[in-house]
Amino acid sequence: MTGSTAVLQSITPMLPAGKDMQAALAFYEHKLGFRAIYKADDLSMAILERDAVEIMLTASDDPHTASQTSLRIQLSGVDALYAEYQQQAIAPFEQVDEPGMTTLKPTPWGTREFAVRDVAGVCITFYEDQAG
Repeated sequence: MTGSTAVLQSITPMLPAGKDMQAALAFYEHKLGFRAIYKADDLSMAILERDAVEIMLTASDDPHTASQTSLRIQLSGVDALYAEYQQQAIAPFEQVDEPGMTTLKPTPWGTREFAVRDVAGVCITFYEDQAG
């Protein structure tokens, strides 16, 4: 196939759900606004989506893996998402062993962002570029 070029289109991270898949699903669905599009019968994994973002939760309860897992999701309307999550009463990020959320702030690299820690300890940063 000469002349063809591969084009990467999206990424679907696999995230550890922690020791309670039901709690993880509830957090992603009810607090973060994701929708489950697939759940394994034994709840060993689930696929969730929100807009163009898709994630897979896997039944893994290794706290070291979860606490060292992070990802960044770029979006438009970071202020609106932050306000939405504030309405969900997600606790401040600094609380130990709890889901949490940081404050929304500008960064030196030109984004406005905040982070959410899920029930397993995975850190998800939501950000919007401020260029232009």
